[in-house]
Amino acid sequence: MPIREAFRDEAATIARIIAESNRDVAARFGLTAENCAKHPSLCTPQWVEADLARGERYFVFVDAGAPVACVAYETVDAQLAYLNRLSVLPAYRRRGIGAALVAHVIGLARAAAIPAVSIGVIGEHADLQRWYRALGFVDGETKRFPHLPFSVKYMRHAVRTDDAPATSDGTPCSAAAKA
Repeated sequence: MPIREAFRDEAATIARIIAESNRDVAARFGLTAENCAKHPSLCTPQWVEADLARGERYFVFVDAGAPVACVAYETVDAQLAYLNRLSVLPAYRRRGIGAALVAHVIGLARAAAIPAVSIGVIGEHADLQRWYRALGFVDGETKRFPHLPFSVKYMRHAVRTDDAPATSDGTPCSAAAKA
């Protein structure tokens, strides 16, 4: 599989992928440095380095020897991991690369026996939410923050950490039968 872990020496490459991949979203929602200084379209190598320093791991998807997409994975605790900064360069979209990176993060959580992966997306970005739902994420709460010009929709993916069949909500059938 053309997914590999990326490290601090690739912070500039990762930041470029994140920024370029999110410029269309910034334009669509009118996000600027003035109204949303932490939007991924403004990502810098320093942001990536800070993420890595606090334990977040980055993975890149490589095509013809060059990284063309990335995702960040952060373990919150034994019950939850975050999928952050999923970014695919525009020329490489609609090829299954984003879905492969999501599956990679879910696989990391599964290997660590972490039962859920969470994401936060722009609450008004219905297309992106539909895409994540198609990958097995379910809607959570939507919150407004005073420093953001949009709402944040939280979504969650149940991670099966055993081989038992699961119910539609991801609960293993053996656990559902005991409930």
